[in-house]
Amino acid sequence: MMRMLRVWSVATATVSGLYLYSERFDLNDLSVVRFGRAAATTALISIDYLTAFKHVEHGTDEYWTLRSKVHRRSAERLRDLCCANRGTFIKVGQHLGALDYLLPEEYTSTLKVLHSRAPPSSMEEIRQVIREDLGRELSEVFVSFQQSPQGAASLAQVHRAVLHDGRTVAVKVQHPKVQSQSTSDILVMEVLVQAVHWLFPDFAFMWLVDEAKKNLPLELDFLNEGRNAEKISRMLGHFTFLKVPAVHWDLSTRRILTMDFAEGGQVNDLEYMNTHRIDVNQISQKLGRLYSEMIFVHGFVHCDPHPGNVLVQRCPHSNQTNIVLLDHGLYQTLQTDFRVDYCRLWQALIGGDLEGVEQYSRRLGAGHLYALFACVLTARSWSAVTSGMTSTRVTQSEDLEIRSNAARYLPQISELLNRVPRQMLLLLKTNDLLRGIETTLKTRASASSFITMSRCCVRALAAHQRSETGSTVRRFWISLEERLTLWKISIYQLYLWMTCLW
Repeated sequence: MMRMLRVWSVATATVSGLYLYSERFDLNDLSVVRFGRAAATTALISIDYLTAFKHVEHGTDEYWTLRSKVHRRSAERLRDLCCANRGTFIKVGQHLGALDYLLPEEYTSTLKVLHSRAPPSSMEEIRQVIREDLGRELSEVFVSFQQSPQGAASLAQVHRAVLHDGRTVAVKVQHPKVQSQSTSDILVMEVLVQAVHWLFPDFAFMWLVDEAKKNLPLELDFLNEGRNAEKISRMLGHFTFLKVPAVHWDLSTRRILTMDFAEGGQVNDLEYMNTHRIDVNQISQKLGRLYSEMIFVHGFVHCDPHPGNVLVQRCPHSNQTNIVLLDHGLYQTLQTDFRVDYCRLWQALIGGDLEGVEQYSRRLGAGHLYALFACVLTARSWSAVTSGMTSTRVTQSEDLEIRSNAARYLPQISELLNRVPRQMLLLLKTNDLLRGIETTLKTRASASSFITMSRCCVRALAAHQRSETGSTVRRFWISLEERLTLWKISIYQLYLWMTCLW
């Protein structure tokens, strides 16, 4: 009986294997394969951390050297897992790579490559998605369609194409298997993160899985992305330097987004900016104005400003430097009370008002970790926060201190991230990405970003106060106080400029 069963099993496996081969079945499509790969990687990393330090005394030079090596090889295993499982795994890996001041440098530097190394879909897969969603062959829709993508991301890739009326467009096409795999992938991550937390109680990254579970369905709906693009274009239309490509709704679906093609270089491409005579300080200031207005004034925030989504260009007609904002799938809408408290917290941080820092940090959910929260939010040391950030410039030694403290206080940081409201998490990610851009542009030491924030905070709080009162006289005094404060900020900016000249 057992012999017959073995023969039947072998025969079944052989026939199944031949069928799958004939259908060109990809084993990576099987949830069990993806789970097995993720579980094996998690086990390897966990065992490495559990065994590597057994015979090394904590705090010695040997310990720190070994710890860096373990971080590095664990990060490389995690990166390889993301590239193998693709889709949702790459998305989460990109998020981790952006957490510069929350994770060890070995992890962030290794995972950052996922922004540019996402595996592309084949042209046949792209044709199939276009055929299914638009009901026409690719050649019927476009006169030309560039086969190599302009960029391949975790959930989709973008191709340059030309319409029959001669217009050049960017066609964003979703990887065909992402939708079907995303739910099971999130479940796999949830199980494995809980297992790691059981092994290492200080590791509390469930917030990351929660965010992916909530945001991924929105990012997979390209019609939602198109609506976000049009909303932000209207909302910030007074910034003439902001360019958001127009959506072609007749050629867009939940899996396809067709927009005007935008020329430009990535915001971290210093060679491009030098070639086109683009002032990096001007770019940094404009980016600060855009995001300060999104966060403090409107409470509608583009939450994925990694360099591939922010282009810069020099207009040949006006000679103006423009910023092109791409990828509008992930936005955070801030509740009014949260936005106002966040605004007041930043005012306190900028002015060195420690009572205000504690009060509004606690109101935003930081509790007794308010000092750590202030440091995480600003990526500044506590000594810089206590003295007022506009009076102390960022130094290399301070950055090194922050990185070493991030590794030392990882359990407290994990606790903090599990305490604060969910809407804070995407803001922290946005802050980290913007700081990364400033670091690349070498403009982070400037106080200009804080001055821009100050102005936006003043305007936002004044607008909120006017909306809360029915008294005409009271609104007048609020407006007068607003103008006076903005004037003081301008005087302070002039003082900084003159100090630099001297």
